[in-house]
Amino acid sequence: MTEPGPRRIHVPIPLRWGDLDALNHVNNTSMLKLLEEARLRAFWRPDAGMEGPPTAVLDSGLSASAETMTLIARQEIEYLAPVPYQQRPLDVQLWIGRLGGSSIDVCYDVYSPVGESPHTLYARSTAIVVMVSSATGRPVRLTPEMREAWAPYVGDPIVYAHRR
Repeated sequence: MTEPGPRRIHVPIPLRWGDLDALNHVNNTSMLKLLEEARLRAFWRPDAGMEGPPTAVLDSGLSASAETMTLIARQEIEYLAPVPYQQRPLDVQLWIGRLGGSSIDVCYDVYSPVGESPHTLYARSTAIVVMVSSATGRPVRLTPEMREAWAPYVGDPIVYAHRR
């Protein structure tokens, strides 16, 4: 699902009880796993019989036919509010902050569940994702299919408020 203006991919991501830490909110390492799950659902082709967003053009790295893999070169997260346990899925919104030659900057806003009032922004993140050859491990250029699928979702990158 997308919205007007800068287009975003909305991925509902459920929490697990095990994502919480001793302070009763989502642990920072669990947040990385939640963002990873959202990224895979947004960019990997869905299994047969399932639907995915129009940005899902990558073959799973687990597939024997996958010629390209994705590697994370850098990830940054700014935590804005503690994420409490809730049964309804978080509203993770993704867009592309930059299309490079062999990489993309995937931007994330992690919100409270859709329909919750107020709609709380818990965290923002950017992951630099590099496309590499499965055979050589070397960077490869984004394909025309990738560029065509992802171009409508290019928007402004995140400007972090609390950088030093």
